[in-house]
Amino acid sequence: MMDGQRFAIKGRVIGADDPQLQDALAQVYDTPVRPRCLCMPGGVEMYVARHRQFVVKRMPDSGGTHHPSCPSYAPEIQQSGLGELVGEAVLEPEPGRIELRVDFPWTRLIGPSVPRGEPQVAAEVGVPRRRMSLRALMHFLFERAGFNRWSPGMAGKRNQGVVRKYLLEAAEEITVKGVPLAERLYVPEPFSESAKADAAQRRREKLAVLRPKDGQTPLAIVIGEYKTNEATAQGRRVWIRHMPDAPLLIAGRSWERIERVFAPLFEARDADIGHPVRLVMAALIRARREYTYEIDAASLMLTSEQWIPIEGVHELPLIDALVAQHRRFVKPLRYDAKSAAAFPNALLLDAGPVPAPLHVTSAFMDTKERVLKEKAIAAVRQEAWVWSTDQPMPALKNPESPR
Repeated sequence: MMDGQRFAIKGRVIGADDPQLQDALAQVYDTPVRPRCLCMPGGVEMYVARHRQFVVKRMPDSGGTHHPSCPSYAPEIQQSGLGELVGEAVLEPEPGRIELRVDFPWTRLIGPSVPRGEPQVAAEVGVPRRRMSLRALMHFLFERAGFNRWSPGMAGKRNQGVVRKYLLEAAEEITVKGVPLAERLYVPEPFSESAKADAAQRRREKLAVLRPKDGQTPLAIVIGEYKTNEATAQGRRVWIRHMPDAPLLIAGRSWERIERVFAPLFEARDADIGHPVRLVMAALIRARREYTYEIDAASLMLTSEQWIPIEGVHELPLIDALVAQHRRFVKPLRYDAKSAAAFPNALLLDAGPVPAPLHVTSAFMDTKERVLKEKAIAAVRQEAWVWSTDQPMPALKNPESPR
């Protein structure tokens, strides 16, 4: 198990926490020289990105070549819903530049739609390509930001400020329909009574991008922890934590549909499990009027108390046990897959040179999900760790000794 990531840069070996790392990265930034991560013999090639400071990142499609205990390790994309999207909805033409194809709009036309003219003979037939949903985009950001993985050093360090910082950093490399995602993504600042006026001003400046222009109204995305909603004469006010002074508005009937579609997630907050959950919302918003934000579309996901995305409450005892036992793991995410049952519920990263898949079964799984889960378990044969939630949790494989 790695104690700390180390890089080889121009003949020098420098640790990730070394104060000299920034100077070393500055020397090779925007040059052909690439740092090498020393988690494996011979090293694994990386590249240097620049956010507020220089950051070493893994090359495209290289996550599986790192040691499982390395912070740069990523499981094979087929182990999550990302595998269905890479190459069509997720494109990485070069290191540090990601293009996402989504199934939601970035703008809405103002006023009545223009009648179509006479139908014309088609000159070509387009091949339909997969597009990612708002939920998949939220999963992608959380994975790029590293919130679907855990190591003991993260304990006590995940809060609204950290979540905001890393989600926004993840968005800096992404474009959606030719628009930098960072320009259209708002994540609330941690709320402070003494600083709320300044924070509100920064929010208004950020969301000024919603102002109508050339007959169109742009859209933006707000990601934050859902708090509650309240009825109004016109519909509903939806409250996001750390945004107590800026509710999101939505028609009553639209909110009722959201509550029906995501009923299991809303109900999870009332489950008798003894494990706190968070309900995170991604809301596509537009300006109804000046400084008035209306939900155009929304998606929701559950996370653990540590902001680790989960598929349902049946996974929470496993996730919390892994955290309590100071284990290193990654949580495969569903994205737009029809079911998450085909994927491991977690991958243990500290039990050897190969990630150990962990599978959870529940009496509440429907027949299709159970069949998918049984196939996934059968595919790894004796290697699979399986826990049926109506039984005591089996012991986990012991951690590998530090290397």
